[in-house]
Amino acid sequence: MTLTATQSVRVYADTSVYGGVFDDEFTKPSRVFFDQIDAGRYRLAVSPLLREELVDAPAQVRQWYERFAASSERVEVSEAAVLLQQAYLSAGIVGRKWEADALHVALATVSDCRLIVSWNFKHIVNFQKIPLYTGVNLTRGFGAIAIHSPQEVIEHEDQDV
Repeated sequence: MTLTATQSVRVYADTSVYGGVFDDEFTKPSRVFFDQIDAGRYRLAVSPLLREELVDAPAQVRQWYERFAASSERVEVSEAAVLLQQAYLSAGIVGRKWEADALHVALATVSDCRLIVSWNFKHIVNFQKIPLYTGVNLTRGFGAIAIHSPQEVIEHEDQDV
């Protein structure tokens, strides 16, 4: 089943997905993911956290972000997102050292994204952590959010990925 633009899914891609475009291991699925954004399958949400994390990234990664940022939906770091991030930290999902990872998930959740994509298999796309994020979301009155790598969410028809 192919989604049309009116059926597109609102998605938050963390910093690793932008960098993945230029990483030999992740380039094909990352580029296909962004191609599918261009095609209207996904509506991309971006946050100030993304921009902040990309300040020291290579120029090509920053330029890739800028290419999509202009047409993306902006989500702000709200009090609700910070409180949800703190709940993730209090639950021990990730430690304070990785609080930015928790904030990415919180931003996606609070802004009603159906999906967050990431190449961060340690702190975000992790089979042990995903149900913990969901549990905290549900106890805080939010819904579950799908957490996947770009490889898992792209359409593979006609793609050599």
